[in-house]
Amino acid sequence: MLRASAVGLAALLLLTHLAAASSPAPAPRAVAPRGPLPAEEAALVSLFRRTSPSVVYITTLERVVNLWTMNVREVPSGTGSGFVWDVRGNRVYIVTNWHVVAGAKSAQVRLADQRTFRAQFIGASPENDLAVLAIEVKDDKPDPIPLGSSRELQVGQRVYAIGNPFGFDHTLTQGIVSALDRSIDGDRGPIHQLIQTDAAINPGNSGGPLLDSAGRLVGVNTSIYSPSGASAGIGFAIPADTVNRVVPEIIAHGHYRRAMLGVVSNERLSRLVTRRLGVSGLLILEVQPGSPADQAGLRGSQWAADGSLIPGDIVQSIDGQPVDGLLAFDRLLAPRRPGERLRLGLWREGQRSELAVTLAGQKGPLR
Repeated sequence: MLRASAVGLAALLLLTHLAAASSPAPAPRAVAPRGPLPAEEAALVSLFRRTSPSVVYITTLERVVNLWTMNVREVPSGTGSGFVWDVRGNRVYIVTNWHVVAGAKSAQVRLADQRTFRAQFIGASPENDLAVLAIEVKDDKPDPIPLGSSRELQVGQRVYAIGNPFGFDHTLTQGIVSALDRSIDGDRGPIHQLIQTDAAINPGNSGGPLLDSAGRLVGVNTSIYSPSGASAGIGFAIPADTVNRVVPEIIAHGHYRRAMLGVVSNERLSRLVTRRLGVSGLLILEVQPGSPADQAGLRGSQWAADGSLIPGDIVQSIDGQPVDGLLAFDRLLAPRRPGERLRLGLWREGQRSELAVTLAGQKGPLR
C-alpha cells in the first residue's frame, strides 16, 4: 500500500513538471509610458541638480586618548551641513553655522562626489551663528552656490532646503516662507531678522542652504523649534543679506566687527521705568566711557542717595524706526556697520530730542 502511494506521488510530480515545462515562461509586466514631467516637477529636479553639488557634509572631530597606550586619535563628534561660498585658486571657502563647529578640534568636509578634505577654520561670528571653513581642492572644484537677496522674500513664497538630516546627505525638502523678521535666542544672545519656514529641517540640516525657486541662496538653515528634536514645521534660517554682510569680513579678518554704540540696558528694568513714566522706548542704564554714545553725549541712569533710580536717556527711535524695547533696539542695530551715522530719537527729562551718533566697530556682541 505504501509503495503504491509513493509511485502515485512520483507520477503526480512528473506530470506537474512536464506541464510546467510546456507552459510559457513568466514575463514581467509592461511599463506604462510616463510622459514628460510637469513643469513644476521638472524645475525642481533641475534646481536640485544645479545646486546640490555646492552643498557639503561636515563632520567635526575630537581627540580621544587611549588610557592604556596613551595614543591619541580623532573620532567623529558631530555632523552638519555647509555650502560653497567662494573659490579662490585652490582654496574653497565653506559657510556653515557656528554651532556646527563650535568646540570641535578639527573638521572634515565631504563634497557631493564623496571626496573628503581636511578643513581649516577661518573664523566665525557666533552672534550671527555663522562660521567659515576652507579646504584645498586642486581639481574639479565645486561651484559657489548662486546668491540671492532675502530682502525680496515674501511670506508664502516657496523655498527649498538641502542638507544632511540625521546623516542622510544631500536631502531636499520644500516648503514656504512662513514668516519674516523673527528673533530667537542663540548661544550668544538673540539672533534677529530670521526667516521662518515650514520646509522640513532636522538635526544635520544646520548650516545648509535655503533656496528660492530660482536656485539662489536666500538663507542658511540654523535651527528648528521642536519639543521632540525633529521637524515640526517651524524652522529658522539666517537671511542671505546678513550672510553677505558677515561672511566677507570673516574671510578677510577672521571675525566680524559688529557696529557698537556703547550702552548697557536691561529689558525688565527698562519696562518698569518706561511704564511708570508713560513713555515707550529703551532706558539707557550705563554709557561706556569713550564709546560713540559717550562722545555723542548720551546720558546713562544714576542712583539717588535714597536708592531710587534717576532715569537716563530713553531711546525711542533709530533713524525714525520705533524702539519699544531691547529686542527692537538690537534688531535695528544689528545690520548697521562701523562708521555709519544714526539719528537717535530720545526722551530726556520729559522732553523729546534727537542725537546723532557715529558707530564704532566691536568684535563681539556688545551693544
